[in-house]
Amino acid sequence: MAESAESGFKVPQDLFYTKNHEWARIEDGIAVVGITDYAQSQLGDITYVELPEEGDDFKKDAVFGTVDSLKTVAELYAPLSGSVVEINSELPNNAERVNEDPYQEGWIIKLEIGNESELEELMPADQYLKLISKLSKKKA
Repeated sequence: MAESAESGFKVPQDLFYTKNHEWARIEDGIAVVGITDYAQSQLGDITYVELPEEGDDFKKDAVFGTVDSLKTVAELYAPLSGSVVEINSELPNNAERVNEDPYQEGWIIKLEIGNESELEELMPADQYLKLISKLSKKKA
């Protein structure tokens, strides 16, 4: 797992990232989706995650849910077009999992990928690290 030296945020090398701070892990045509360590740290204590229904279809960059924290409500954007095949049913009662383990226990949805060519539009880990490093410098 890579970490940004300046920021200390975890950025796993095997994931793809969006400028909106979602990640996608690709497993046999399914994208496991969540928010990044950077995103959860900016949101603070997460209190609720609004999830879509299984079977819902989303276009890339469409809002598929929200994350409520003590600070704000943030929209979640689909990193890829696809159909929801599973939701993390633990999150409505255990939203803090997104803070504690954003890349494993805190995953949000699983999407059956509708258009594999959209993967080319996502950022690899090194590119995402550059993005959050820039954002961290702006806040400093």
